[in-house]
Amino acid sequence: MSAVRTVLVSLAFAACASCAVPAPQEMPGAVCGTQIDPGLTRLLVKSTDDLHEYNRVDRPETITGPCVLLAGHDPVLEFRFSWDHSATDLMYLATGSGSTSQITNPRISEATAKTLIGTDGAISQAPCRTKGGNYFTLTLQLPKIKPGDRAHRGDIERFMRAYFPATLRTLGCG
Repeated sequence: MSAVRTVLVSLAFAACASCAVPAPQEMPGAVCGTQIDPGLTRLLVKSTDDLHEYNRVDRPETITGPCVLLAGHDPVLEFRFSWDHSATDLMYLATGSGSTSQITNPRISEATAKTLIGTDGAISQAPCRTKGGNYFTLTLQLPKIKPGDRAHRGDIERFMRAYFPATLRTLGCG
C-alpha cells in the first residue's frame, strides 16, 4: 500500500508542478511578416513574456506603416516599413527631429549597402519597384536600449544583415 501511495503522491506533485509553472514562450520564427532566426531576435529582445505584434503594414498595397513587437505592454522592437518614389537621405532620417526613424549615433554599415547602424536602431534602404514607389526603407528602433549604450551595435548589425534582405524577398525585391 505504501508503494502505491508513494507513486500517487509523486504523480500529484509532478502534475501540480507542471501546472504551476507555465512553459516559457520561445522567440518567434517570424517578426512582422519576415522569417528570421530566433537566435538573432534573441540578441535584441531579452523578454519572451507575452510576445505579440501590433502590425499596420500592408505589404500588398505598399502602405507605409509601423509594426511593433511587444513583450506584454512594452515595445521591444519597433519597425517602420516605408515605400518612396525616390531614395531618401538616411542620415537625415536618422538624425532629424522626428521620432519615426531617429536612431542614436548612426554609422554607415561596412557590410550592408545603404544601411546606417546606431546604438539603438538601424535604417536600411534598397531599390524596390512596387506600386508604392521605387525604394523601400526599413527602420528598426529598440526602445529598451538606452541611446548611449554602445554595446548592442554589433547585434543590431547582425540582425539587420539577415532581416532586411529577408524582408526584401517578401516584397519581391530580393
